[in-house]
Amino acid sequence: MKLVFAGTPEVAVPALDALIASGRHEVAAVVTRPDAPAGRGRRLVASPVAQRAEEAGIEVLKPARPRDPDFQARLREIGPDCCPVVAYGALIPKAALDIPEHGWVNLHFSLLPAWRGAAPVQQSIMAGDQVTGASTFRIEEGLDTGPVFGILTEEIRPTDTSGDLLTRLAFAGSGLLVATMDGIEDGTLRAVEQPADGISLAPKITVEDARVDWSAPAMRADRLVRGCTPAPGAWTVFRGERLKLVSVGLVPDRTDLEPGDLSVGKNNVYVGTGSHAVELLWVQPQGKKPMKAADWARGVRIAPGERLGGGSPGGGRLGGGADVG
Repeated sequence: MKLVFAGTPEVAVPALDALIASGRHEVAAVVTRPDAPAGRGRRLVASPVAQRAEEAGIEVLKPARPRDPDFQARLREIGPDCCPVVAYGALIPKAALDIPEHGWVNLHFSLLPAWRGAAPVQQSIMAGDQVTGASTFRIEEGLDTGPVFGILTEEIRPTDTSGDLLTRLAFAGSGLLVATMDGIEDGTLRAVEQPADGISLAPKITVEDARVDWSAPAMRADRLVRGCTPAPGAWTVFRGERLKLVSVGLVPDRTDLEPGDLSVGKNNVYVGTGSHAVELLWVQPQGKKPMKAADWARGVRIAPGERLGGGSPGGGRLGGGADVG
């Protein structure tokens, strides 16, 4: 088939590479989000998908909005049979959805209808799921409601961050997307409507969502940190400033600390929760690089009685990261 691939962040690149390498389908063009400011100089930078497409000599379309008439006119000129999508980052209007004969087919990183929305991998880890996966489905006007072509499953490991899990799903899912294109092309694959039960939503994680509640059980703090790593980054407050939590460990036999209380040893930093303690392994103070928590504690010279939590500093994001729904 002639394909127009839609995607933006790094997580979409494996699927684009797999389609290019398949040898069976022609990637005639790529649709991606417009160049965005990045780095200290905030200069405009093309998306990872745009950069990869340009390396491969593929036409790149960067509409401000997919409803733009000029974009839709160019899409009709190209005449794709199907538009595979991975983390494009914009809603596709019906007028554009109707252009390719076989529609737009999204690789979504959950087992639909579970975790419909922008942050399926993060929400799955934060909810304590043991298994997740990826689905290919035909895009409709509803939020991730379209009929499903295929799925794959992936175990969530006890130490997985959303970055770890998303990387595995991106590579495994690329094979699923190619197989879906193959099945659509040869007529052997039919989409099946999603069941009406088992629906859960995965909205975008906000900075406030990523704040650790030390009165909650330790397991919840662990899942929040892993689910929000690398973006937007779990955080707490220390001495009136945000302290980003890069990784923590569960310490079930340490139950003597009240929520938020700190205990500092020579090589360990523990904090109390609503159940048992967690160990801070890596942290990132405002304006600094990630560091071992023990090194941070020595540098700030934590005094007896100091704790995490308390008043919240206002405003701003802690980290970047594109949605992957």
